[in-house]
Amino acid sequence: MLILALTYVKPNEEADKYMEPHMAWVKHGYAKGWFLGSGRKVPRTGGVILSVGQRAEIEAYVAQDPFTIHGVAEYDITEVAITTTAAGLDILKG
Repeated sequence: MLILALTYVKPNEEADKYMEPHMAWVKHGYAKGWFLGSGRKVPRTGGVILSVGQRAEIEAYVAQDPFTIHGVAEYDITEVAITTTAAGLDILKG
């Protein structure tokens, strides 16, 4: 599993300008079966996406995020080898 932590490097107002295309990018990640959960950080300094898939593919996809393209956010990608899950979450094991 990959944890995609994005941090805004520009003000929230700038992020808001690209939120619609960013959310279309997120929805496409779900459609590909790569994204399992996502949301904003609290306080709103960026977001987090829980992802499965090949790291190289996910990294290439992150490069296509409008937030990345327009320099709104930077991503930190952490790979986690999940070994134990709650019932029904076996998809997290990789």
